[in-house]
Amino acid sequence: MITVLKRNATEEQRNNLIKWLEEQGVSVHVSVGESVTILGLVGDTSNIDMDMLRLLDIVDDVKRISESYKKSNRKFHPKDTVIEVPTKAGEAARVGGGNFAVIAGPCSVESEEQIVEVAKRVKAAGATMLRGGAFKPRTSPYAFQGMRAEGLELLSIAKRETGLPIVSEIMNENHLELFEDVDVIQVGARNMQNFELLKALGQTNKPILLKRGLANTLEELLMSAEYIMAGGNENVILCERGIRTFDHFTRNTLDLSAIPALHEMTHLPVIVDPSHSTGRADYVPTMSLAAAACGADGLMIEVHNNPSCALCDGAQSLTPDQFDEVMKKVMKVKEAVK
Repeated sequence: MITVLKRNATEEQRNNLIKWLEEQGVSVHVSVGESVTILGLVGDTSNIDMDMLRLLDIVDDVKRISESYKKSNRKFHPKDTVIEVPTKAGEAARVGGGNFAVIAGPCSVESEEQIVEVAKRVKAAGATMLRGGAFKPRTSPYAFQGMRAEGLELLSIAKRETGLPIVSEIMNENHLELFEDVDVIQVGARNMQNFELLKALGQTNKPILLKRGLANTLEELLMSAEYIMAGGNENVILCERGIRTFDHFTRNTLDLSAIPALHEMTHLPVIVDPSHSTGRADYVPTMSLAAAACGADGLMIEVHNNPSCALCDGAQSLTPDQFDEVMKKVMKVKEAVK
């Protein structure tokens, strides 16, 4: 349920109403916009009389929300959420609300030399954050599983060298203390519905990058975001990374229609991963441009200094030179669709 307040409602009147609503056993999420203030009621609202609320002097309208996701629902929070990721320079890398973020780096951290070199190159090209896998979920148990804790330490070295915030994937809630220096914790497609992990991440204060599952609906993605937000952490970035269809020409099928659809459904920022969605480096540039053109809040691109020798997903990784060219074109597209 949402309660829309009138413009002339005073702060005292609003606080009194919130106190009364909380006494009815619901939690209240307050969204203050330039022209409207919305109180989002989360919990069992069956005992709250909508007609009585409408009669209050400060209430403009009352509506029930049929969707199961509440905190991530744009009806609760009409204004775009902007996620701020602190940088070494004391500023912030911003995602959402007109801020376009680019997260770039190798699928997997392989050595200090590799991650530092790639970090310097992607920063020079305009990337705002550095990605790198330390814990790698792989289809085959015999494939390279990542450098684990050592990989996170190498990411921290690259962070100190370049000042770029780092993004890395977590697979187990027991690893949380290892991610102390990670600025954005990524939840991969295979863990999108690992609800115990999502609940644990809801207790943190770090931004969470949540990837859509291989065969999940948009509503299921938002319900997973809801698990994190219900725990108190509302810093969630959604990522469209392709879904599994009947066609095997590309690794997955990039669902670009998800971008405008999610922007209609939620206030959370939405970025696109053209690397995992196509599985082919030669398709990454065009899909990056398409994502920028259709309103994505950012990109997540795999970049490796020697893709042919990469221990993980080299076929979908750009070289630093290729990434530099993509960034120049993406910025032109962003300027054109302003």
